[in-house]
Amino acid sequence: MMGVLNHLSTLLLLSLLPPALSHVVKFSNVTDCEKFFLDGTTPNLPGILVDGTVQNQNRYKPICQLFNNTYRFATLYDTTNRIPVFSAYTFTGPGGKRPDQSWMIEPQLNGVNNSPEMKNMGEHYQHQAGNYDYSNSIPIKGVNKGHLFPCSHAHDLDTQKSTFTLTNIVPQVVSFNNGRWKEMEENVREKLMTDCFSNNRKIKAYVVTGAVPSKNKTLNNTLKNALNNRVNIPDLMWTAYCCYNNTLNNRVNIPDLMWTAYCCLNKMKKWKAEAHWGWNKKGKRKTLKPETLGELEKELNQFHQGGRVQVFPKDCPRGPKPSTNQLSWKNSLERISSTVRNLSNSTMNRIG
Repeated sequence: MMGVLNHLSTLLLLSLLPPALSHVVKFSNVTDCEKFFLDGTTPNLPGILVDGTVQNQNRYKPICQLFNNTYRFATLYDTTNRIPVFSAYTFTGPGGKRPDQSWMIEPQLNGVNNSPEMKNMGEHYQHQAGNYDYSNSIPIKGVNKGHLFPCSHAHDLDTQKSTFTLTNIVPQVVSFNNGRWKEMEENVREKLMTDCFSNNRKIKAYVVTGAVPSKNKTLNNTLKNALNNRVNIPDLMWTAYCCYNNTLNNRVNIPDLMWTAYCCLNKMKKWKAEAHWGWNKKGKRKTLKPETLGELEKELNQFHQGGRVQVFPKDCPRGPKPSTNQLSWKNSLERISSTVRNLSNSTMNRIG
């Protein structure tokens, strides 16, 4: 009986919401959306998202980002601050050059036919940022549009275009967005291409990127750090990835199967995780050094009271601290080739 009452109360709550805002309560409600999270497990952000369930469903909206009839990535959106809490995506290799794509919005947040697919629409929206909010944002606030799921991490043209939704965007200080943050995105992209391979030897990594909103208010309780008096300019940006790394010492591939006169399965495989974060403000150009997943979760715990932050499941290592050495594709290939040559020569010498 109690279960029935709880179910009815949930239905009643959803019936009181505007149709567009009751479309998705959990990411797991859309099967194709779970694939953007490692093991289908969403981040744990106390007060916002706990065990996959949105805590304040009037404010925070899960969006399975749909473009050209295909789900591209997932976003948890804050309709009060009009910025995303995070965007989650899988990295499977970069695409081509940045497309010339106009900015889109999410119709289901504003009751436009309750459509689940992003669209090029008008200007003014109650529950999300519009393009007009960013008009003259650089001279007025010194910020521009900053991607959470960066276009440069998308694997094909349609996925690149899908990142140009304002529900994937936060106001980011220009020098930070175009400087340290951009450099970090490029470094991470290179690492993902060299370190993250699934069992079938294809590039694959799970990435979550988020923003911590500003809480700096004026005497009359209005947000001081806001764009157009509507869109929160976040204080902190963060990102983390976790992937399967089936290489030894991050350089030499560990095969699934070994062979000589007999066959065996080599199980020396490991998961790899890394994180970055930085304050969204002006400053000297300083490289955002890689940090452990554990350090990021410790940092985010300061902003989420009442529980423990967990960005990825327990399989992802929380330490030790990642190496800051940035190996290019060329250097990596040269080192691997050198190792293979040495192994081959050593084998030939033994045979000889």
